[in-house]
Amino acid sequence: MSSASVKEAALVKESASDVDASPDRKVTWSQRVTDFLLRWGIETNGIAPIPAEERIDQRLYQMFFVWFSANFNILGFGTGSAGPAFFSLGLRDSLVILLVVDLLSCTVPAYFAVFGPKLGTRGMVQSRFSWGYYGSAIPSILNVLSMQGFLILNCIIGGQTLASVSDHLNATLGIVIIGVLSLVVTFCGYRVLHLYESIAWIPNAIAFITILAAGGKHLNPSSFPPAPPATASSVLSFGCFVASSVISWCTMTPDYGVYHDAKASSLRIFAYTYLGFFCASITGHMLGAAFAAAAPGITTWQDGFDGGNDVGGLIAAVLSPAKGFGKLLIVLIALSVPSACAPTMYTFGTSFMTIAPFFARVPRYVFAIISAAILIPVGIIGATRFYTTLVDVLSVIGYWSTAFASIVLVEHFYFRRNNFAFYCVDDWNKPGRLPIGLATIFAFVCAFGIIVPSMSQAWYVGPIANSGTGDIGIITGGIVAALIYIPTRTIERRLSHERVS
Repeated sequence: MSSASVKEAALVKESASDVDASPDRKVTWSQRVTDFLLRWGIETNGIAPIPAEERIDQRLYQMFFVWFSANFNILGFGTGSAGPAFFSLGLRDSLVILLVVDLLSCTVPAYFAVFGPKLGTRGMVQSRFSWGYYGSAIPSILNVLSMQGFLILNCIIGGQTLASVSDHLNATLGIVIIGVLSLVVTFCGYRVLHLYESIAWIPNAIAFITILAAGGKHLNPSSFPPAPPATASSVLSFGCFVASSVISWCTMTPDYGVYHDAKASSLRIFAYTYLGFFCASITGHMLGAAFAAAAPGITTWQDGFDGGNDVGGLIAAVLSPAKGFGKLLIVLIALSVPSACAPTMYTFGTSFMTIAPFFARVPRYVFAIISAAILIPVGIIGATRFYTTLVDVLSVIGYWSTAFASIVLVEHFYFRRNNFAFYCVDDWNKPGRLPIGLATIFAFVCAFGIIVPSMSQAWYVGPIANSGTGDIGIITGGIVAALIYIPTRTIERRLSHERVS
């Protein structure tokens, strides 16, 4: 074992719940805090894989609820509304695109969820079996930035929604409230997070039903303002944007099954997770598209929508006939936004710990505090240009996470033959027993060689995207990553001494 891996193993053990606090050893302040939190039931484990004997939780239905709650909220509503509001698509085109994209893209994070119970590894630790010990720092760093981007988006939309209730509130205060609530749930850890997610969807279910009841009479397609004809560019760009918002979850879904039954059927784990993603995504996306398409024809809705920059204001305008009950629902919608923020903030911490041995020594809950301290001021700034921020952040996250998913899935299905026995989990912190990582890095760089000319953002439009295809970066990047990875990884395996069985 190299000195780096020896050091990481020691640091990870020190950050875990079984810290040795014997009288012969000096106890640090962090260990005292960790022991105190452990007595109160707060998770203090680090990033070391969970042994099979501890992966015994048979409540697989939690896989459904954690992802249903995380996606069944106002951000999903905002993502769907981008079709008419940002990409200038009509309702019919938006709904067809959403149905096709959600059906297909939900399979990716759903399959990644299987790695959690089967290997007991967090998503970024699992990536070491394709990226290598040192190479995995690349997706870990990118995931830290991506999780923070997700958090900013969720806090913006939650803060705007809360601010729409009263003139005494503004988006800034709303963002602070959402950030603090998310921190509280994340601080408590894995088990509290699962408990919270099992009930967090209920207020949104009531609210969405009420929204349909209050505004449904205006959702007559014949009365919608006419939309410009759909172009190939707008269709592909919107489709890839929605796919990015779903596929991007794949980097965190393994994190929320590491204590669940290792002997459970992969199909059951996949099915619970897929249904959680699909049922939530398709509902929120289609509702958002429908109300955004109708907004230009209804003055109060359009005013609340603020030119497409205030989704919370649109919902408040739709619920205004419900008066006090409508305001109560708006508050509940806003306060349920941590259902998406909490798992994101949790993975922010575990991804940070995977970057280098030094970070593994820092307790997970410290990273949650750091995340909250960053997202609040940045969210306040980004709130002034919501849709531009939404599309830019989700698209950029989608570019790298799709290439990442392509590489990890090729490694699993092609090189490890869809057999979890071919992962030597004990080697997770042994650089010499893991892939070298050069094949992965080369494939990833090549993927971005095609992603850059295929992207279309407010700050840059590549020549391929500008030719009329629209933003197809996640499609071209995912394909190129897989095609390059197969031959280069084949060569790498012949030159290395890693174990795969």
